[in-house]
Amino acid sequence: MNMIRNILEYLEKTAKRLPDKIAFSGAEGTITFAELEETAKRIGTYLTRFGGRSCPIAVMMQKTPVSVAAFLGAVYSGNFYTPIDVTMPKERVLSILHTLRPQVLLIDEKSRKAANNLGYEGEIIVLEELLETEIDDALLRKIRRSVIDTDPLYALFTSGSTGVPKGVVISHQAVVNLTEWYTEAFSISDAEIIGNQAPFYFDSSVKDLYAVLKTGAQMEIIPKMLFSFPKKLLEYLEEKQINYIDWVPSALCIVVNTGALENFQPSYLKKIMFCGEAMPTKQFNQWREKYPDAMFANIYGPTETTVDCTYYIVDREFADDEPLPIGYGCRNTDVFILNGDRLVAEGESGELCVRGRCLALGYYNNPEKTAEAFIQNPLNPYYPEKIYKTGDIAKYNERGEIVFLARKDHQIKHMGHRIELGEIETAVNSIEGIETGVCLYDEGTQRILLFYCGTEETTQAYILKCLRDKVPKYMFPNLMLKLEKIPQTLNGKIDRLALKEYYDNDKQNT
Repeated sequence: MNMIRNILEYLEKTAKRLPDKIAFSGAEGTITFAELEETAKRIGTYLTRFGGRSCPIAVMMQKTPVSVAAFLGAVYSGNFYTPIDVTMPKERVLSILHTLRPQVLLIDEKSRKAANNLGYEGEIIVLEELLETEIDDALLRKIRRSVIDTDPLYALFTSGSTGVPKGVVISHQAVVNLTEWYTEAFSISDAEIIGNQAPFYFDSSVKDLYAVLKTGAQMEIIPKMLFSFPKKLLEYLEEKQINYIDWVPSALCIVVNTGALENFQPSYLKKIMFCGEAMPTKQFNQWREKYPDAMFANIYGPTETTVDCTYYIVDREFADDEPLPIGYGCRNTDVFILNGDRLVAEGESGELCVRGRCLALGYYNNPEKTAEAFIQNPLNPYYPEKIYKTGDIAKYNERGEIVFLARKDHQIKHMGHRIELGEIETAVNSIEGIETGVCLYDEGTQRILLFYCGTEETTQAYILKCLRDKVPKYMFPNLMLKLEKIPQTLNGKIDRLALKEYYDNDKQNT
């Protein structure tokens, strides 16, 4: 059996098979598989002069085809990479660099100003200045022999509850495990043109990158600004002949909420995936109505489980107020639901837990948080076995599929009832005229808050009238705030923290 130990094997095999085929493309140009391999080796050779093995290389660049070569160059040098977005707040970038203490901060010319403004005192290297480095194949081969599949490939930083970002460290083995499953489950081949939405510092982009390296597919980097102009976004998909997308639901929702999809359907789209947050069923049904023959999949997983740990390929009809299941565990991944230290009974909800090769190595330079999140499997008292507790509440439906209910911290006790805020959101989002609805809970006043945007007809009285047939009265929102737009994080997810700040400020001013 030819086991893949290092993700660079994907690149090298594909570059040999399809050297002149475009691997990554975008507004900044294109790069073929052969060019990608050569550029990554040049970068890798240069980076070896800083020494170290399995050390972090921070990459702060614009999202371009050549930035992928920078990631892979870090890997060729025997180290791992951490993408940093140039638009991130200065304090967050410095917090990440303080945690990482990287060998090098690798930037491009367009990021030089942002890097200089950091006041960072570590080593900074400009990509354009090392692209003529002579490749040292003998040295790179020597390094490769020393790398094993449990060595780190990348670290991505997620928000921490204390306000300090946590660096989730993922191994080669985990990404190989993900890529083998992902490309097989969704039949990805070199005929795919993948429309990339996720930023490179967001874990969903990992699927796009490594599916391309393994299969010879092409990835088109869609300009970020197009996601604010749905009509132009759809025209771009058509122009670039994109046939595969794996986006956050917010990106899919804006396309239907603005009516853009009603007016124009890109003709090449065949596979439409979504992940990162719950997909509202009403908006999903609008997509499915326009693409009845397309493959749709609801994919779920925290960063700590190497992007995805469950998936559901949609195979039946759903009512607008019926949540889409997140399905079953991905291949070679065990996903189960615990109530305390026991498996849940039928119909009972609990915390979703994961074990398997997909688990992260831990949080970089943070043993305390690692020990809290990656714990001994309570179902196994016989030998060491780590599981990851996701903090997500879920249950099994009557078909045995897993259904995501809410974040653990979105589960409230209100008027003596235990309530999942996600259930209220599902009901609200199924109402005609509602574009997006998000619920929070004010512990101080014990009020359920609903933030929403929708048509003129979606008055508070109208919403309450519609909810009568959907949820018990004790789940009705106590305060409703209509907004022009629901705020989003840099990843394109709903920004609940911004909504809370908006509410707190509004409360102080009234």
